[in-house]
Amino acid sequence: MGSTERPRKVIDYETAFPCASGYGISREEVWMDEEDRVVRYNLAFIVPHLTRVDNGRILGYDNRHGHHERHFMGKVQAVDYEGFPSISERFYQEVAAIRRGYEDKSVH
Repeated sequence: MGSTERPRKVIDYETAFPCASGYGISREEVWMDEEDRVVRYNLAFIVPHLTRVDNGRILGYDNRHGHHERHFMGKVQAVDYEGFPSISERFYQEVAAIRRGYEDKSVH
């Protein structure tokens, strides 16, 4: 029989930082099973002053509904999952590119 132990939340991190005419929020949540495998995750980049779509979430990755998804400005698409480190790296690279894009526009 399988274990009935619930996944444990090992990362619950949120930080706010100044960005283009306001502030941005980076959110990371990760749950692991008893064998230290990532079983649930939520990565979100929220900039409420740029959009009200999806509660200000510009970009996000999660597996909340049992499959892996990428959220971008209110649109959702399935993504291939090659492990949490890969998804996390992709997320943070996209956040950096998005920030560079709108911060460059706000300078001009």
